[in-house]
Amino acid sequence: MSTVLPATSENIRYGAELIRAGRLVAFPTETVYGLGANAYLADAVAHIFEAKNRPTFNPLISHIADIDFLNEYAHTDDRVLSLAKHFWPGPLTLVLKRKDMSPSLDLACAGLSTVTVRMPNHPVALNLIRASGVPIVAPSANRSQSISPTTADHVWQSLGDRVDLILDGGPCSVGVESTIIDLTGKQVVMLRPGGLAREDLESFLNEPILLSHGNPDLPSSPGQMLKHYAPTHPFRINVNMPEPDEFFIGFGDIGVTAPLNLSPSGDLCEAAAHLFDYMHRADEQTTYPKIAMAPIPEQGLGLAINDRIRRASYRK
Repeated sequence: MSTVLPATSENIRYGAELIRAGRLVAFPTETVYGLGANAYLADAVAHIFEAKNRPTFNPLISHIADIDFLNEYAHTDDRVLSLAKHFWPGPLTLVLKRKDMSPSLDLACAGLSTVTVRMPNHPVALNLIRASGVPIVAPSANRSQSISPTTADHVWQSLGDRVDLILDGGPCSVGVESTIIDLTGKQVVMLRPGGLAREDLESFLNEPILLSHGNPDLPSSPGQMLKHYAPTHPFRINVNMPEPDEFFIGFGDIGVTAPLNLSPSGDLCEAAAHLFDYMHRADEQTTYPKIAMAPIPEQGLGLAINDRIRRASYRK
């Protein structure tokens, strides 16, 4: 059974010892809880794929705690460094050309010539990375294609004894995964909308950002699988009037009764923070056999929310 411990300084040091020893440690970030392993230990990285039942062709995000390390890990330029200095720590992940071609990183990078890296904006995550002394690869700490975890209990419910330690740092503040952008070409391409809005990136860069949904059969970043973040109950989205057998998750002033509302005031940041927790609650209830969700505006963080719920509701 997993050990769940509060994220005290002593327990973070213990977690770092486990990371260095090739074990798996779940920890909070501002976006969701991550399932962490030493990026340089291929066996440890392989255990992540095994624990999550995750396809090995799906690359992992490496988490670092200092921008200076980025130059050792990946090829950078002024554009890369300006983005990192402005938005890190924070919910922005960069896809860059690999500089470190060590075979030990091949599994984390899914054999690609690129590396996917970010600096999380959470004291527990940053302290764990610094204490470990290595980059920590960490996808969301849940079984593949299930709802992402925003609390330690979500991790425990999904992974159980598949993880050696869960550091409990409370609920995640952002609530959806990081935004991923590809910086390997001339034009910036968003591979996954997330906790940093496309509009904020475009304003900073003063240029448009292309939006790509990627190739689900050969993803270049996490979050590109067609079916992802899925509850066990049938899930219907963009619903204005739920059916009698549907547990309804509302948004804004919907004019009908909803057991849960992502944000009664229509605040997309509040909605993003509640999204996965409310999906977990809807999936755990047994009164209704199905789940429905109200429409979400396709702007700001709504882009990330809609990306997640479209994948969660995907049916072949």
